[in-house]
Amino acid sequence: VQLQASGGGLVQTGGSLRLSCSASGRTFSRYVMGWYRQAPGKERELVAISTLGDFTNYSASVKGRFTISRDNAKNTLELQMDRLEPEDTGVYYCMSTIDGTPYFGQGTQVTVSS
Repeated sequence: VQLQASGGGLVQTGGSLRLSCSASGRTFSRYVMGWYRQAPGKERELVAISTLGDFTNYSASVKGRFTISRDNAKNTLELQMDRLEPEDTGVYYCMSTIDGTPYFGQGTQVTVSS
């Protein structure tokens, strides 16, 4: 599956952004999908994940502020990010996997100013 992320930008602390990821392929509903991010000088980390059966999970740092959602009919994955903090700054990547091997699309930059 090929992934295309969009929606990043510059926002002030406390603001919101909505990221979108469009995916190619006819078996989107069978994929575990997620969002990762990589801050400058840090390793890529999992932010949120959407598994089969619409189960979702979040990293502790974003739980309660971010919401992941997917539309299997449209092959899209979204991440609603509210109450953004400067620590949320980074490049956000859409991820998919069907066999445990993660695939990433190109990232979209999110910058939160203090």
